[in-house]
Amino acid sequence: MADGAADDDGTALEAEPAAVGRLFGERSDLARRYAEALATDGVVRGLIGPREPARLWTRHLLNSALIAELIGQGATVVDIGSGAGLPGIPLAIARPDLQVTLVEPLERRTRFLVEITGSLGLDNCRVVRGRAEEVVSQCGNADVVTSRAVAPLHRLVTWSAPLARDGGVVLAMKGSSAAEELVRDEKAVAAAGLVAAEVLEIGGGQLGEPTFVIRAVRQSKVNGGARAGRGTQHQARSAHKP
Repeated sequence: MADGAADDDGTALEAEPAAVGRLFGERSDLARRYAEALATDGVVRGLIGPREPARLWTRHLLNSALIAELIGQGATVVDIGSGAGLPGIPLAIARPDLQVTLVEPLERRTRFLVEITGSLGLDNCRVVRGRAEEVVSQCGNADVVTSRAVAPLHRLVTWSAPLARDGGVVLAMKGSSAAEELVRDEKAVAAAGLVAAEVLEIGGGQLGEPTFVIRAVRQSKVNGGARAGRGTQHQARSAHKP
C-alpha cells in the first residue's frame, strides 16, 4: 500500500514523515515494509485498530524507534507484551547492533511476529511465546527490558524487573500521565528492586509531540537502606543519549 493510499475500509495510511530517514537510515525500506504489513495484514488480523493506519508512522513506528537513543551499543533487549512488535521491531530495524527478543503470550500475535521478522530478515530479532513471568529462564539477564502500553506500572514492574540483569534498565513507554503514574506506584517500583526511577521526555522536536518513558534501573541489593523510590524524579525531563 502506498503512503497516503486508502485501505479497504477507507482509512488512509499516514504519509511518510521526514523523520523516517533520520531514525531508520539505510534500513528505512525495512521500516516501510513493516508499516505496510501493519496497515494491511495487521488490521485484517486484528493486531491494530482499523483507524491506526492514519497515524501509523508518528504514533507507532517512529514513537517506538525513538527509545533507541536510550539504549547502549550492542545491548540485549527484551520487549514484553510485544503485540504487533512495538517497540521491539522498530528498535531491531533502527539498531541492527541490538539483540531483541519479542515476548508475546498470544499465539495469533506470535505467529505474525515470526512471519514478519522472517520476511524482513531481522536476524537480530527472535520471538518467544509466553508471559513475561514464564520466560525468565529463556530471556532473563537482559540489558534492557522494554514495554509499550502493556499494563499499569505497579503490575508492569513485577513482570519487567526479573528479566533485567543487575544494573539493567527498564524502559516503559507511557502516555502524558507517566509522572502521575510513577508517583502513584512508587512503592511497587521500589518493591520490584528498581531504583533511580524517572520520567524522560523524548522526541518532541522530531515528531511534534513528545514520547514519555519511565526509566528505572534494577538493583538487586540496595545499599545503605536506600529504597528504589527515593530520589525518584517525578517531573519529565528531556533525555540525553548515554
